[in-house]
Amino acid sequence: MYTQDSLFFGVSARGAELLKRHAIYTDMSVRDALAAINALSGEAMTLFAIDREGLLAGTVTDGDIRRALISGVEISEPVEKVMHTRFISATPGDDVCIAIAEGRRRNLSLVPVVKDGRIVDVLDLNKQKTFLPLDAVLMAGGRGERLRPLTEHTPKPLLPVGGKAIIDYNVDELEACGVKRIFVTVNYLASQIESHFSARKGFSRVCCVREPKRLGTMGSLALIEGLECDTVLVMNSDLLTTLDFEALYVHHRRSGADLTMGAVPYTVSVPFAIMQMEGKRVKGLEEKPTYNYFANGGVYIMKRSLLQRIAKGEYLDAPDFISALIADGGEVGCYPIEGTWIDIGSPDDYRYANELMNRRGPRK
Repeated sequence: MYTQDSLFFGVSARGAELLKRHAIYTDMSVRDALAAINALSGEAMTLFAIDREGLLAGTVTDGDIRRALISGVEISEPVEKVMHTRFISATPGDDVCIAIAEGRRRNLSLVPVVKDGRIVDVLDLNKQKTFLPLDAVLMAGGRGERLRPLTEHTPKPLLPVGGKAIIDYNVDELEACGVKRIFVTVNYLASQIESHFSARKGFSRVCCVREPKRLGTMGSLALIEGLECDTVLVMNSDLLTTLDFEALYVHHRRSGADLTMGAVPYTVSVPFAIMQMEGKRVKGLEEKPTYNYFANGGVYIMKRSLLQRIAKGEYLDAPDFISALIADGGEVGCYPIEGTWIDIGSPDDYRYANELMNRRGPRK
């Protein structure tokens, strides 16, 4: 229905494909709109009403048409008579995930991304969980020594869990969240990880960055070129987790923190009575106490400006980086990770992860 190729100028390839099926001109008839919606069998039954200048004027669903016909609109009248003008849209550079969340709340399937009144992309909420405006870095340079002999010839991130490489669970989830740029820092058996991603196709661009030597969790960030977003997600590549990346991002932005750590609830139960001391005197007993803590979950989301604190070529681990940030007055927050979180660092962890994912059925 939307035939002028010039109107696709500046539209993403994904958006252009959807617009070919889901766009109609405002001066076309309601009958034309019904025909276009009828042709969308099996897809989202929504049309974008575009004027002849290429500007988005409204949206049209079969429900909009049905209500308009009941109210007396003729089927030969133009689409602008039935279109919905108070539509949900996103703007490039803004927090698109917030518009997506509102779209989901309204049970929408498609959300247009609009710049200067023109559609530049279309988000399919049936395929796209969200669209996070961040760059991601996965740390994949470790030797996985506690998993030997499994890691003697295979880097830990490529070990299969439930028939799928550990790192691919995280890459696929980030891609489903609309993350366009994913960097993987590699060192041990680097060529295997590079080959693994060289043949990968998908929405996200995965780029491997080699460490000339071991640089620690944060030290390798100084090697990365091409970061574009103001927010960076850094995580260990060998985690198996159901962490909600959108919820983590929203929490981080709303908190105003410089850096937010993914935190894992950790409980310590002492099977004895604990003495409460004052000097050498016992002032009381606490019978079999339980202490609740938050442990570092190996997931960090931060302002990109913090990377200026990292000296290129110097070893730097996350605890030292975060401690120095706090000492300098930086604000560090935490976000509790709910659901699955497995740090696959030992043979027992690896066996458990495989049992868990095999119970959930075959993986893509």
